[in-house]
Amino acid sequence: MSHPDHSATTALFFTQQIARLKQRAENAPSNKALNKLVEFLAQVEPAALNHGDLSRWTDALAALPSLQPSRTALDSARLIIGSEADLAPQTSLLTLRAQLEAFIPWRKGPFELFGIGIDTEWRCDLKWARLADAISPLEGQRVLDVGSGNGYYSYRMVGAGAAQVLAIDPHIPYVAQCLLLQRYLPDVAVDVLPITLDDFPERSGAFDTVFSMGVLYHRRSPIDHLLQLRDCLRAGGELVLETLIVEGEAGYSLTPPSAYARMKGIWFVPSVGTLEAWLAKAGFSDIRVIDESVTTPAEQRETSWMPFESLADSLDPDNPTRSIEGHPAPRRVVMVATR
Repeated sequence: MSHPDHSATTALFFTQQIARLKQRAENAPSNKALNKLVEFLAQVEPAALNHGDLSRWTDALAALPSLQPSRTALDSARLIIGSEADLAPQTSLLTLRAQLEAFIPWRKGPFELFGIGIDTEWRCDLKWARLADAISPLEGQRVLDVGSGNGYYSYRMVGAGAAQVLAIDPHIPYVAQCLLLQRYLPDVAVDVLPITLDDFPERSGAFDTVFSMGVLYHRRSPIDHLLQLRDCLRAGGELVLETLIVEGEAGYSLTPPSAYARMKGIWFVPSVGTLEAWLAKAGFSDIRVIDESVTTPAEQRETSWMPFESLADSLDPDNPTRSIEGHPAPRRVVMVATR
């Protein structure tokens, strides 16, 4: 069997999602914001994204059964799609579980799909609970979810009333998981594109709210990332920023010489004061901290759905307040700011 190459698969995923957006725009010609978004995204030229096992994800998506969920719950800690009673006679619970396991590793969640609980590495519901009541209401809003992963937060945003969520993530395994969810929630206005923020041709100002969670510390130029986020917002729109931080004075930022808590590609881990200064320099106002917490193994851990190294493996076994490399253990902040 032949499989599409990297660029072809990326283009396929991208083209399918653009067509989905266009169809929704055609069905709602009076929705000027949606039509503007479609026009804007038509200019995007996604870069070829590489993943060494792309056929795994395309085959796993093709193998999924056609099922109609009798219920959904997008406003609960565990996102619920369907129930066991929805399974067709030819699809057993064991068969479906094996098909869902083909998408391992499941990092963001948790989910319950047709009666099968997916216990993900991250208890994202805990983070959502810490920010949900502190951000501006999402009712009727157009939202951009940068670094969306498999879309758990994107669907929680819809559960909180968002009218439209565009999820972007360059990692094909996570995009595949989001496409899995989309298969069973075809009428929910969450679209996922396999791109990065750098792929946007011009800053559109098209969004009421922009989320960037777990992205900033992977950027070589964090202020440039904040400028990109600002320019995706309309005037008065809100940024919800979640990132790693360290304790320290304003102006201080940890620059790990290699890995940080076994994570590669970590460039800067600022103090809260430094992050506030970066946001102000990038043109944001009304900057405030809504949550600051140390990540614990209760929130991030190895599970049967993510059976690889996790937080516990990244901490000093003799001193869990330090990472395995000797840095302060992961600490995270959620901040909001206004363009």
